[in-house]
Amino acid sequence: MKLATLKDSTRDGRLVVVSRDLTRCSEVGHIARTLQAALDDWEHCAPRLQRVAEGLETGSQPFIRFHEHDAASPLPRAFQWADGSAYVNHVELVRKARKAEMPASFWTDPLIYQGGSDGFLAPRDPIVVADEADGIDMEGEVAVIVDDVAMGATAEEGRAAIRLIMLVNDVSLRNLIPAELAKGFGFFHSKPASAFSPVAVTPDELGEAWDGGKVHLPLLVGLNGQPFGRANAGIDMTFDFGRLVAHAAKTRSLVAGSIIGSGTVSNKFEGGSGKTIQDGGAGYSCIAEMRMIEAIETGAPKTPFMTSGDTVRIEMKDRAGHSIFGAIEQAVSCHGGENAE
Repeated sequence: MKLATLKDSTRDGRLVVVSRDLTRCSEVGHIARTLQAALDDWEHCAPRLQRVAEGLETGSQPFIRFHEHDAASPLPRAFQWADGSAYVNHVELVRKARKAEMPASFWTDPLIYQGGSDGFLAPRDPIVVADEADGIDMEGEVAVIVDDVAMGATAEEGRAAIRLIMLVNDVSLRNLIPAELAKGFGFFHSKPASAFSPVAVTPDELGEAWDGGKVHLPLLVGLNGQPFGRANAGIDMTFDFGRLVAHAAKTRSLVAGSIIGSGTVSNKFEGGSGKTIQDGGAGYSCIAEMRMIEAIETGAPKTPFMTSGDTVRIEMKDRAGHSIFGAIEQAVSCHGGENAE
């Protein structure tokens, strides 16, 4: 089934079940007013929500029109947002861009950072930043929402805890990252609010494209109306979601509604660095990777980071060409102001 949160006068919106073609939805306040409430009692709520989903498809369920621009992120705020870096090819490239060596352990031990989860952007909200000089970048990712996960869970237990899947734009301010990481205390100013897709889906909605830990479909990233990336989320993912969930739960339990991100989806090209779509590659899910390739090939990056008015679109389609999660589509809005760093 597909679930979304419609914006209303409350912080957490109201939960709806959405039709597979993303055109209709049914309100389910009698089952759970919010997605978090449904996740808190998933064992009892999920079967009832599933019956509503089936009724939407057969025409027996009352509905209203579903418009993606009315949707908040499926969880407008969450108890936890932990973003991994499962595509080590991406990590290697962006570290090269910062002239930083990549430890060999990164290929065997996942990276995860704790992101801000007190408020997420809606999928059509603008990306509001203070200063264009901060290096505004999108990061196209996949994320999962889990049920309760016990401390010390195995990767298999992590996979079993996955309840929903969605897409992410993990906005990054690239020019603030080096100074923040140099402090040895992680991201903060360089990671403003993220946005999630209009719809979160249960794993069964992906059919054979979901293998239990990875989504084997291209992530479509567009910049200003032009194709920018189509990297396959199931390729070059060094750590699947089971591993990421288990890593996040190594020394703490995770509560229902915790979100775990994949990190920027990234594919290699013929065993080496990525290539643009125009050059026959899969392109990129963030600008930083493209700039690194340009630096390798020409000695200096030439593609600018995003500026006011630029628009990013992130979407994933099934093999028949139908949108699965709806689209994240955001324009950059710069308000000026002094750089916090």
